[in-house]
Amino acid sequence: MTDSPDPGEIDAFRQARSAVLERIAAAAQRVGRDPADIQLVAVSKTVPPDRVRAAVAAGLTVLGENRVQEGAAKAPLVRGASWHLIGPLQSNKVRRAVETFDVIESVDSVELADRVDRVVREVRGLPPEGPVPAASRLPVLLQVNVDDDLSKAGFGPDQLASALPTLVRFGALRLDGLMTIGRLVDDPEAARPTFARLRRVAAALRTTEPELGPGLSMGMSDDYPVAVEEGATIVRVGRALFGARPGSEAGELPPVGVAAR
Repeated sequence: MTDSPDPGEIDAFRQARSAVLERIAAAAQRVGRDPADIQLVAVSKTVPPDRVRAAVAAGLTVLGENRVQEGAAKAPLVRGASWHLIGPLQSNKVRRAVETFDVIESVDSVELADRVDRVVREVRGLPPEGPVPAASRLPVLLQVNVDDDLSKAGFGPDQLASALPTLVRFGALRLDGLMTIGRLVDDPEAARPTFARLRRVAAALRTTEPELGPGLSMGMSDDYPVAVEEGATIVRVGRALFGARPGSEAGELPPVGVAAR
């Protein structure tokens, strides 16, 4: 562990956090929501551990990483935080992901869910099948490709409706809700239809599968107020907190088969 974070850097992160929370609160109030119902995930990909420690000291205690390897290397160096995997998860990295992350937001297939369920049972010493104690279940979100975008991973809405009865039987997983990636557009308003549709998809699915939780992870630095207006319970914000990183929109998941930009 290195020296304590620089007080000036902590203060800068505290101000950035306050600005983002103010925008979240304003968006929530515009549609009659309680701002306390919205969780801010600070996307710390490519940010070195010393800066992440300063961010945590400033109150940014829920962190999101795109890559399993980066998160696994960083987490032991940053105390006092919980970690969300927001990037794609390959089957051969599931064990490390389960050992590192508190929430996996990017479960995008029945096959991946099955693998995560089996690894959670192995890692946590749970029975190989059947229900497990609620406290031992791993929270996950199901990634939905709302816009049917070939460059993005995730269940299609109709595909998810068919798969959900199978998914809820994976007893070591807690299905907290859905996640999607908004359109990369110049005008945040152009992302609104994606967010609104995810909300409608979630509501329809919960009428038949009440075990699906109410979580909606959507919205990044440019469009998170719009996402909040459309029902987001989790927003993934990087650039507005950590500053721009070369060639990357913080909080964005890379397209399938394409390295994170």
